[in-house]
Amino acid sequence: MSKPIIAIVGRPNVGKSMLFNKITGKRLSIVEDTPGVTRDRIYGESDWCGRKFTLIDTGGIEPRSDSQILNFMRQQAEIAIENATVIVFLCDIRTGLTAADQEVASMLLRSGKPIVLAVNKMDSTGIPDPDFYEFYNLGLGDPIAVSAVHGHGTGDLLDACLQYFPPEEDEEEEDDAIKVAVIGKPNAGKSSLVNKILGEERVIVSNIAGTTRDAIDSRFENSKGKFVFIDTAGMRKKSRVEEDIERYSVLRATMAIDRSDVCLIMIDATEGVTEQDTKVAGLAHEAGKACIIVVNKWDLVEKDGKTMDRMTEEVRQGLAYMSYAPIIFISALTGQRVDKLFDLIVAVSNQASMRITTGMLNTVLSDAQTRVQPPTDKGRRLKIYYMTQVGIRPPHFVIFCNDARLFHFSYQRYLENCLRSAFNLTGTPIILSIRQKKDKEEV
Repeated sequence: MSKPIIAIVGRPNVGKSMLFNKITGKRLSIVEDTPGVTRDRIYGESDWCGRKFTLIDTGGIEPRSDSQILNFMRQQAEIAIENATVIVFLCDIRTGLTAADQEVASMLLRSGKPIVLAVNKMDSTGIPDPDFYEFYNLGLGDPIAVSAVHGHGTGDLLDACLQYFPPEEDEEEEDDAIKVAVIGKPNAGKSSLVNKILGEERVIVSNIAGTTRDAIDSRFENSKGKFVFIDTAGMRKKSRVEEDIERYSVLRATMAIDRSDVCLIMIDATEGVTEQDTKVAGLAHEAGKACIIVVNKWDLVEKDGKTMDRMTEEVRQGLAYMSYAPIIFISALTGQRVDKLFDLIVAVSNQASMRITTGMLNTVLSDAQTRVQPPTDKGRRLKIYYMTQVGIRPPHFVIFCNDARLFHFSYQRYLENCLRSAFNLTGTPIILSIRQKKDKEEV
């Protein structure tokens, strides 16, 4: 069975993200003294008394609002409530019981889910604030005093949630799922793609740039395999990152790349490859991730018989350092070719984790040297003794030779191309390390 799910809900700015971070022990949710910072459902894993569970941080519920973003946030919170095993309804002692709290409580009661009422910002221990008792008026049972900042009361809160967990069974870990980071500049269609794949409004989609600020994980399984899609905040140039919130978002997207197996680099077909696209793609390339270049909004481009060829050439020129990455043209809006993404994701993930025996490597190396002789310098010829693989994700090869100074960059590139051709390593970077046989360094 899947792990139990605890959803933290409440009005904006009552401290939901702070409590989420305290329980998970990680800074997964952005915490900022600005209402509406958490806009989507953020998932994290934690455990209590030997039981593992999933924690969801939601955007604040504003029952009555004309704001498009606040309406989106309410919808996201409702989806989290629908999926939850138990709901933590978080209130704020500093603002006291409000009419909005009562409306949210009514909405939660209609869901029929178990509810644990928590009152946050009870930072002092000892005799509770007299205003604490007014929260009994919500009709949700005994409130639990917590301090998300200091951690007071979180044990009692989790004890209360634990009683609603279903009986413990063996839970399968989904370690074999391929982690896919969806990255790109703002408004390139990242969230639209994730939503199209999942078939639900998992991530807020809006033409307001910067709507997604956190990196969000979504599990998905089909006939091709198990996947975790990480929708990231669009990455702007650092000069435009003025607010702390935006800075955290760039950091979170970078962290998402680091923990991914495959990166989907989203390019807006109506704009082509921009300077910001090259920087975003560069982060994935430098991190050594398997990459797929996804040209989105293909349905909006006027086409003739050569349009795709011209765009392919433009992408190859703009991202020249990623010549290994396959290119696919899709429309996240209409679903055009989205199904073909899964075959590509599985293929490049397998390429990045491929292990090749030393014998096979040296057969390719010998053949390559027969076709193109190693270079010479001042009458001294480069001698290559053997090659071995020392790592994966990305594949890392070490070549031993007589003199590393003779190993020209052009010959390294030639051998890299031979390896790609022989073992179909088309979707992943390759690392070649050169060692002189007299080197005492450990490989």
